[in-house]
Amino acid sequence: MRFNTLEDWLSWQETLHPSEIELGLARVGEVLARLNLQRPDFTLITVAGTNGKGSSVAMLESILRAAGYRVGSYTSPHLLRYNERIKVDGQLVDDATLCASFERIDQARVGSSDVPQKNISLSYFEFGTLAAIDILHRSALDIAILEVGLGGRLDAVNILDADVALITAIDVDHVEWLGNDREVIGGEKAGILRAGRPAVCADPNPPASILAMAESLGTPLSLLGSDYHIEVNIGKDVEKPTLGADRSGSWNWKNRKHRFDRLPLPALQGDFQLNNAAGVLAVLSDLASDFPVDPAAVARGLQMVSLPGRFQIVAESPLQIFDVAHNVQSAQALVVNLSQRNCNGLTRVVLGMLADKDIESVVAELWPVVDHWYLAPLPAPRSASVKQLQAAVRAASSAAAIITPNNNDIVETFDDVSAAYQAALHSSRAQDRIVVTGSFYSVAVALGEAV
Repeated sequence: MRFNTLEDWLSWQETLHPSEIELGLARVGEVLARLNLQRPDFTLITVAGTNGKGSSVAMLESILRAAGYRVGSYTSPHLLRYNERIKVDGQLVDDATLCASFERIDQARVGSSDVPQKNISLSYFEFGTLAAIDILHRSALDIAILEVGLGGRLDAVNILDADVALITAIDVDHVEWLGNDREVIGGEKAGILRAGRPAVCADPNPPASILAMAESLGTPLSLLGSDYHIEVNIGKDVEKPTLGADRSGSWNWKNRKHRFDRLPLPALQGDFQLNNAAGVLAVLSDLASDFPVDPAAVARGLQMVSLPGRFQIVAESPLQIFDVAHNVQSAQALVVNLSQRNCNGLTRVVLGMLADKDIESVVAELWPVVDHWYLAPLPAPRSASVKQLQAAVRAASSAAAIITPNNNDIVETFDDVSAAYQAALHSSRAQDRIVVTGSFYSVAVALGEAV
C-alpha cells in the first residue's frame, strides 16, 4: 500500500494533480472502467444544485432508512473529518475502509507491470468520488445518494447515470467554472439529467435552461408548484409555506400519484427546507414502485434528520448559530432565519470567506442584522484576505448610510477564525448571539472548538 494512514493519503492527493479543480469526465471515467464500476447494482439518486443539496441528501437518507432500506451516501465538503463524506447505513466509513479503497484506485490509475496502462492523474475530489463509488458498490446497498460537488455536467459524480436526478435551488456561485448567471449555471446543473429517466427540480423559479434540457432529452421533470405542491397547516388554516419561528405546524404534500398529509416540519431549520423536503418527496414518489415509503417513515425521517452547519444551534447562552452560507441566496435565507428569532442583545458575526465568492453581496445581505463583525482569513489557499472582507463591510456600510443612519459598523480583524470566534465568545453577554458563517471552513473551525 502506498500509504498506511488516511492523513498521508489525503495529503498526497492534494498534490497529485496539477490543479485543485479540473472539470471533465474523461480521466475519472477511464479509472472507473478499469475498476469495472460503471454499472453499480444499487439504485442511484444524484443531487445537484447551488443550495440545499446537503439538506436534501440528509432528508432522503433519513426517510429511506426509516422505511427500512439500506442506504449509502456521498457528500462534500466535510466539516470535521474526511470520513463524513461517505456513509453506509447511517455510519461514517472508517479510515481502514478509505485507505483500502484509495489503494485500489491508485493501482487502477497507474496500471501494473503485467497490464501496462497510461498513468492517469486525479484531483483530490476525483479520488474521493471514485472511493465513494467503490465503497458503496461493496456495501450491499438498496439505494445510494450522490451529491454533485461542482456544477453537474462535468462533475466527477456525473460519471454514473442516475435513476432519479434531483436539482435543488439555483444561485450564482462558482462563476469561474460555471458561468455568471442562473441560466448558464442551470444548464450545467441539468447535465445530471438522463433521457427517459425521471428528474425533480425543487427550485420554485427554475432556470429555463433546465426545462429546455429536460425537454430535449425527453426527461420526465417534476416541478415544484406545477407537478407537486405543498401546503402549510397552522392551527386549522392552510397557508402558503411561510412558517417564521413557529415550528409547531404541519404540512401537506401531493402530486398526481401520491399524497402525504399532516407531516411534521423538517427538523432542519428554515422555511426554505420545505422546498427541499418537497423535492425529496417528489424523488421518493418516482421511486415508489420499487421502494415504497409509508407516511410514518416520512414523518420519522423528517423528525430525525440532522445536518451540521445548517443553522445549527450549538449553545443557548449566548446563542451560537453555525451556518455555512457562502452565497447570496444562502445568506438571504440565513437573514430570514435570524430575523424570525428574537434577540435581546447584539448579533456578533464571525465571518471568513473564499476569495472567489461574491463577498460584497453576501456582506450586504447580512448587514441589516449584524451589530459587530469579527473578520478572519480561512485555513484554505483560496481564502479571502481580511482586507477584502473589510472592504465589503465598508461598502455595505456606505450603502446603508444612504438609506438610514446606523451604528452597527463595529469591525474587528483577526489572524484566524479561531481567534475571531474566541473574541466573539469573550465579548458576548448571555442575551447576545454569535453567528459563524461564510464558509464550510469557518464553521469547521468554530465547530471543532465548540463541541
